[in-house]
Amino acid sequence: MNKENTEHPKVLKHIIEERHSIFPKDYTGAAVPEEIISEVLNAAVLAPSHKRTRPWRFRVFKGDDRLELGRELQRIYKETTPEFQFLRKKYDDFMFKVTQAGAIISIVVEYSGLVPEWEEVAAVAMAVENMYLTCTASNIGCYWGSPGLVKHMGDFLKLEENQQSLGFFYMGILE
Repeated sequence: MNKENTEHPKVLKHIIEERHSIFPKDYTGAAVPEEIISEVLNAAVLAPSHKRTRPWRFRVFKGDDRLELGRELQRIYKETTPEFQFLRKKYDDFMFKVTQAGAIISIVVEYSGLVPEWEEVAAVAMAVENMYLTCTASNIGCYWGSPGLVKHMGDFLKLEENQQSLGFFYMGILE
């Protein structure tokens, strides 16, 4: 085994150890470079899936699309929250998070019917872990958020009957 090959496990272990959720309050709000978004998505689709169903579906929100997403999250929160439980801070936080993030990726699972649903969700989770690791290696902050509102995102995300939103992957340039 050559020296280069012995370094790879150490580098990978370091990235795994460094990987953690970093939230939008720590992002600058600057756009995430397109090449990093591409690398993150390319890493995601390398995840394994039983019978190669590749059940992940991603949509990238950047620029003004982030504002559209924020407004939709606010609308759903307002419509689904009883007045006595409504918190203005939580409502405002939806827009804060999307404007601080340089890119947001919706995470959707598509159930194939070929394997148990839990295996499809597990494959998507492995894809998201690859996204986390790629962000960590690129010094990009990120986290996977799954607010209860995701179950109401079907129309906005144009989900099909066999698809389900699992949340959003927020990415940001660190201060």
